[in-house]
Amino acid sequence: MNFGRLSADKLGEIISSGGAKPSEAISAILENARSENRRLNCFITICEEYALAIADRIEKKISGNEPLGRLAGIPLAVKDNIITKDIATTCGSRILDGFVPPYNATAIDYILSEDAVIIGKTNMDEFGMGSSNENSYFGRVINPINDEYVPGGSSGGSACAVAAGLVPWALGSDTGGSVRQPASFCGIVGLKPTYGAISRYGLIAFGSSLDQIGILSRNVKDCALLFSIISRRDYRDETCMAAQYEYGADDIGQFERLKIGLPGEYFGEGIDPEVSRSVHGSIKLLEKLGCEIMEISLPNTDKAIAAYYIIANAEASSNLARYDGVRYGFRSEECKNLEGMYKLTRGRGFGDEVKRRIMLGTYALSSGYYDAYYLKAQKAREIIRRDFKRAFSEVDLIVTPTSPTPAFKLGEKIADPLAMYLSDVYTVSVNLAYLPAISIPCGKTSSGLPIGMQIIGDAFGERKIFKLAYGLEKELGFEF
Repeated sequence: MNFGRLSADKLGEIISSGGAKPSEAISAILENARSENRRLNCFITICEEYALAIADRIEKKISGNEPLGRLAGIPLAVKDNIITKDIATTCGSRILDGFVPPYNATAIDYILSEDAVIIGKTNMDEFGMGSSNENSYFGRVINPINDEYVPGGSSGGSACAVAAGLVPWALGSDTGGSVRQPASFCGIVGLKPTYGAISRYGLIAFGSSLDQIGILSRNVKDCALLFSIISRRDYRDETCMAAQYEYGADDIGQFERLKIGLPGEYFGEGIDPEVSRSVHGSIKLLEKLGCEIMEISLPNTDKAIAAYYIIANAEASSNLARYDGVRYGFRSEECKNLEGMYKLTRGRGFGDEVKRRIMLGTYALSSGYYDAYYLKAQKAREIIRRDFKRAFSEVDLIVTPTSPTPAFKLGEKIADPLAMYLSDVYTVSVNLAYLPAISIPCGKTSSGLPIGMQIIGDAFGERKIFKLAYGLEKELGFEF
């Protein structure tokens, strides 16, 4: 049995009913992950001993008739910018190569408390900076649907592992679309929650006002379950505001006839015709299911990319200043003084894309340019947030394409940063406005590449998002 191809829900049923031992399932999944990783490069670290020790501990609970967690024996992959105790965490960067944290991120603690099994840390664009997973110190990741194409980024390793059937679900992070875009490119489900719904404690910062831990899964039901477990208040993260969510299959299965908004700005020039046709086909299906469809406007969408890349890079410039070679990670030994060590460590430890963004962010924050760039970008952010607030006074949810195109070929955009940045044109606004959104598969191109549809909700509106996504997933036939 290919345990990784099962949904988390189904695998949990098999283990809890005695149909398979946790050690049996985890051993098979680890073997498959090791084998497939040679081709896909989706894992930076596969933690075999760690995973098997947890599986053995769960088996002892079962034999002793002890209570089991809701995720007992279910494997999970974790993006390598989420802190894991005693497991190397690198952010896909040379500058953190070999760093082993002494504590867990809050989300990891919640997952482990429910007896889930972490099998490895997934590859990613360095520090989350990229849309193709070609910017990792540990090499690029391959799209498992077609090995000539990118899996998306920066959570490309997590998306690849799920889409390839190596794990039923994975954690990623989303700063400007880094969960939703790879979910779209790989044909799976990807949730970016409301800012503050999941604790960021232990998520290594890229852009602190934009980052959120997200979920990649094979179906909406699994996504809702994992979200309910990790979405809790955490006083170690002052931006974490959520009370714990509780979801059951019956809850998300109660389809509601909602009012759906279609922003014209997301369906205009630049969208691939096959993407447009697939998304509009799903919109027609929603109409048949009883939803009311109405045209809306988000008039300041054209400001989103510029505002996002100024704010994100400025925050990255500040956050990444801590990596200096003094306390942990990579350190250049070819220097004669402290200043030389800083320069060589950062020059050799960071990749080209990270250096580019640090320089752009430092420039935007520098004396004489702060008002012209950073302050203006923050004003644009507020205008974009107000656009969404007005829209949600008229509609329940907003539906858009996740990305203007399907997956692009490896190497196609790596030499053109601006073209790469425009891959996020439909996702960055959600992060700027602190909102939740999910990407679900809604079709395929004529060449078989997946196409994703984005459902955006109001702040802490994940329940409505899950209900619509679950109902649509069943109608479209993409449920595993």
